[in-house]
Amino acid sequence: MLIIGNGRMITRDPGNPFFENGAVAMEGNVIRKVGTTEDMKKAYPEAEYIDAKGGVIMPAFINAHEHIYSSFARGLSINGYDPHGFLEILDGMWWTIDRNLTLEETRLSAMATYIDSIKNGVTTTFDHHASFGHITDSLFKIEEAAKETGVRSCLCYEVSDRDGKEKAKEAVLENEAFIKHALADDSDMIAGMMGMHAQFTISDETMELAASHKPEGVGYHIHVAEGIEDLHDCLKKYGKRIVDRLMDCNILGEKTLLGHCIYINPHEMQLIKDTDTMVVHNPESNMGNACGCPPTMELVHRGILTGLGTDGYTHDMTESYKVANVLHKHHLCDPNAAWGEVPKMLFEGNAKIAGRYFKKPLGVLKEGAAADVIVTDYIPLTPMNGDNCNSHILFGMTGRSVVTTVGNGKVLMKDRILTAIDEEKVMADCRQAAAELANRINSR
Repeated sequence: MLIIGNGRMITRDPGNPFFENGAVAMEGNVIRKVGTTEDMKKAYPEAEYIDAKGGVIMPAFINAHEHIYSSFARGLSINGYDPHGFLEILDGMWWTIDRNLTLEETRLSAMATYIDSIKNGVTTTFDHHASFGHITDSLFKIEEAAKETGVRSCLCYEVSDRDGKEKAKEAVLENEAFIKHALADDSDMIAGMMGMHAQFTISDETMELAASHKPEGVGYHIHVAEGIEDLHDCLKKYGKRIVDRLMDCNILGEKTLLGHCIYINPHEMQLIKDTDTMVVHNPESNMGNACGCPPTMELVHRGILTGLGTDGYTHDMTESYKVANVLHKHHLCDPNAAWGEVPKMLFEGNAKIAGRYFKKPLGVLKEGAAADVIVTDYIPLTPMNGDNCNSHILFGMTGRSVVTTVGNGKVLMKDRILTAIDEEKVMADCRQAAAELANRINSR
């Protein structure tokens, strides 16, 4: 038994949303009970106790769209890289990196991402991987890192024709192998999807190949209308809009996750809604790549299940929350925009998305839910309760406010020190690998 108590506790459970002096009791990998610190200590006097010291106790974060393979891009300068549009960003930076990744560099990229995720209070990640330099077994290398660090992960490999049909087929088979492996796993810590890059790099032939190799019970994870070029390509080649093409290819559905959705119209939104397909918004990445602002507020208003991700731009979900909040206010010239929609995406949408791939309830502190809990050192200056706690998170916290992270009942970080791995050794290996990757890219 483990109790975390003596903190203001945000549960995300509508029945008991907030405890002024709350505690959560965990046994194994599930939550047994929540209540006041006094009650939990009385109920479980022999339990190990972690003192939140007046900080905030809340469910760990979920990241609905991540790119582990981008870990070693930070500070990377590629000779001749001078992009003047989204396609040049893709080819000049991201595809250059993924074409040069070795299996070991993929594993270390995952270790670096998961370490940063734990430090920012993220214990569940939906990753969209690419390493065309070495495809086969790449998802299994990421799984090794997920198991070592203790981060729950839904993984996929992005299928694409950009490097030829043989590599597209290899990517499809990597997805198939990993999905079957994940479906046979009973830990509730790993899941798989059929990953796809974007419709503009995938032919009908490869779409059909992916469909024929996709095991039952899972969907697709694909970038949709991230750049205007994607839409223009679809209209020119197929005479239809992107979501229509995905509908015709039988890709939409309740297990499918669409990233971005910037250049979609009301008709496409209705298709997404009618098929109960999921969408994930990545505000910082969209802004950083100068791709535009998606109609995310309208998606939420239409009742489309919409979550929040980082696209590898950061691993801090509070940062993504802050940027989404100001992006949509600015874009719509409406100071009332995003107050309710963005926290709904982050705290409700992401939990529902995760619920389509993992068995135990995530993103909530209640009996029977997964024992994923974080503690922040934030002590509010002004009154805090269940009604205004989102504003406290938005304006008072960052990811580095997290001091303790518990994932699946295991203490992954306590008092800002990682407990399960030798961070100094792992990061030294990552730094060496990142330098070797940069040198290899720039020597070609």
